[in-house]
Amino acid sequence: MKRNIFGILIFILSFIFSYGKENTLVVGTNAAFVPFEYMEKGDIVGFDIDLMNKIGKKIGKKIIVKDMTFDGLIPSLQSKKIDLIIAGLSKTKEREKFVDFSEPYFVAKQVILTKDNNSIESLNDLKNKKIGVVLGYTGDILATKNSLNNKIQYDSTPGAIIGLLTDKIDGIIIDSAPGHMYQKKNKGIKVVEINSQEEQYAIAIGKNQKELLNSINKALKEIKEEGYYDELLTKYFK
Repeated sequence: MKRNIFGILIFILSFIFSYGKENTLVVGTNAAFVPFEYMEKGDIVGFDIDLMNKIGKKIGKKIIVKDMTFDGLIPSLQSKKIDLIIAGLSKTKEREKFVDFSEPYFVAKQVILTKDNNSIESLNDLKNKKIGVVLGYTGDILATKNSLNNKIQYDSTPGAIIGLLTDKIDGIIIDSAPGHMYQKKNKGIKVVEINSQEEQYAIAIGKNQKELLNSINKALKEIKEEGYYDELLTKYFK
């Protein structure tokens, strides 16, 4: 009898664990990208996190957010350590070789952050300057494409900001939204607008998961139609 009870308990626990796993999505992010994902009082918060939690409610999934280095996100998705990525991740042809993307949820571009007394006004002015980029970010790719050979790669945006403030670098190539946020929070820094191509942020999903992809796209559409997306824009950008 005891063996039967033990067996039943094991079965019930296995069912609960399996059910919990099926109804949970582990979402990878890099919580150093204000205002999209960042740490506040020990919690990961931001535009992307609010958006992802709302999507989770729409599709009936509990969202668990996991912080990691930006360059480790796609490998973690490929190895199934995480289920999704939301991290201000730009949809590119190169990345589409490895992951699938949702419909875009934000349009961005690149800018330069530099000190007020610096004469940098364009990408061309960065030649022979020490340029900070975050490893794997669009700014990193843009620096390489423009043959800016003196780039210094950082693991996070705050690290690059410290490098700029302590004169270890002359400028940072960074996404516009966080660039303007850091400019507001740090005296003596200016934003230089540059002629860069627009990019689209999207949620990354493992290859061949059409059902999950479709459900996320449907949720995104509803979130925009219902006005919650506009609420997030007001909360984080106004």
